[in-house]
Amino acid sequence: MNICCIGAGYVGGPTMAMIALKCPDITVTVVDMNAARIAAWNTGNLPIFEPGLDEVVSQARGRNLFFSTDVAGHIKKADIIFVAVNTPTKTYGVGAGRAADLRFIESVARTIAEHAENDKIIVEKSTIPVKTADAIQTIVMSNSKGLKFQVLSNPEFLAEGTAVKDLTNPDRVLIGGERTPGGDKAVEILVSVYARWVPRERIITTNLWSSELSKLVANAFLAQRISSINSISALCEATGADVDEVANAIGKDSRIGPKFLKSSVGFGGSCFQKDILNLTYLCESFGLPEVAAYWTSVVGINDWQKKRFAGRIVKELFNTVADKKIAVLGFAFKKDTNDTRESAAINICRDLLSEHAKVSVYDPKVPAHEILADTLGKGVENPRLTVAKDAYEACAGAHAVAIVTEWDEFKTLDYAKIYAGMPKPAFIFDGRNIVDLAALRKIGFKASGIGKPSGTRRKDDGA
Repeated sequence: MNICCIGAGYVGGPTMAMIALKCPDITVTVVDMNAARIAAWNTGNLPIFEPGLDEVVSQARGRNLFFSTDVAGHIKKADIIFVAVNTPTKTYGVGAGRAADLRFIESVARTIAEHAENDKIIVEKSTIPVKTADAIQTIVMSNSKGLKFQVLSNPEFLAEGTAVKDLTNPDRVLIGGERTPGGDKAVEILVSVYARWVPRERIITTNLWSSELSKLVANAFLAQRISSINSISALCEATGADVDEVANAIGKDSRIGPKFLKSSVGFGGSCFQKDILNLTYLCESFGLPEVAAYWTSVVGINDWQKKRFAGRIVKELFNTVADKKIAVLGFAFKKDTNDTRESAAINICRDLLSEHAKVSVYDPKVPAHEILADTLGKGVENPRLTVAKDAYEACAGAHAVAIVTEWDEFKTLDYAKIYAGMPKPAFIFDGRNIVDLAALRKIGFKASGIGKPSGTRRKDDGA
C-alpha cells in the first residue's frame, strides 16, 4: 500500500510519521509545495516542536516515511490520499471572519483529479465544514478518465504538546464514509491501517456528515468548558472564592468530570476559535440563529478574559503602565509547543503596548521574529516591545511579571532573585495558576492569580 498526505503541517507530519512507524510495510509520503518545510522535515530540525516527534520521525524516515515536493508524482502512486491542508477562517467576502476558507481544499481536489491515473481513496484530515466531502467528490468525479473515488472523513483529535501520545494511544479514531458498498469497503481499508495499533473498539465508523460535524462539535464543547470556568473565575475574584477549589469540587461529579476546568487567561491555538466561528456560520446558514448566538458567546467570554487580565495589570499598577516595564513570560498558546496561533499572549501584549507599557517577552520555544511579527505585524517595529533571551533578562527591572504560558520552567524560577531586581512594589500576575502565590507574597511580591483570593486578610480574623 502507498499512502500520500498532501500537507506537511501540524496534522499531516505527525500523523503520517505515526502511521509509518506502526505500519512498516506501508510506504508513506508527505508532500507539500513549501520546499523549505519539506527540507526541514528531511533534517533533524523539524518545522514544528512536539515532545517525542523527533524520535518517531527519525525511526521511520528513509525507511518507509518520505517527504517530497513532488505532489503530482506521489498522487499517481498513492492508493490512499490524505488531505491535511490549512483551512483558515475567511478574511473576505461572504462569511468573512467566520466561514472556513476552502480554496486550498478545492485546489487539492482539482490537483488529484488532474494527476490521478487509477481509483483512489481520498481522506479528509483537515478540519472542514459539513458537506465538504460533497464538493470534493463532485470535483474529482468530474474528471474525464472514468476513475472512481471514495471520499472519507477522518478528523484529527490531536492536542498540541501531546500529539505523539494522542497518536500512539488515541481515545478514538473516527472514520466516516458513504453508506454504499464502495464506501463501506473504503472505510474498512482505512480501518485496517489504524487497527495495526489501535484497538478495534476505539475505531468508530459513521456516515460522512456525522464524522465531519463531530470534529467541530468536539472542539466547541472543549472550548465551552474553558469559557465556563473562566467566567466563574471572575466571580471567584469578586467573592473571595478559589476557582481551583470550585473546579475540583464540581469535577468530582462524574457527570461533569475534571478535564478542561483549569482557569487561565483564555484558550488559543489553531482550532478552538476557528472551529466555533465556523460552527456559528453553519448554524446561521441553516437557519439556526439561536444556536449560533450560543456558541458565539463562548468566543466572547474568551476574548473578554484576555482583556480582563491585561486590564487587571493596568489597574493594580495604579491605573497606568505608561513607560513601565512588564515582563511577559510565555508566548506560545500552551506549553510544549511553539505554536502561537490565537495565543492569548498576542492580545495581552497588544493591550499593554496600547497603554504605552514597555513589554519584554520570553518564550523558550518561540523565536523572536515570530513574537514581533505576531504582535506588531510583519515589518512593523515598536521600540517598546523587546524579546529576551531568558526569563531573568525579561524580568530585570520590570514593574510587573505576567505568566501567560504554563511552561514548567516558570514554576521553578528563582523568584527571590527576580524580586530583588524589580522596582517596588513588585507585582506578579499568574495567568495560568502555576506558581505558589503564598510563597511569592512571603518574598514580598504583590501576587495574584486567575480566580484566586487576593491574599489580604480580614481585620476581624485574629490578625
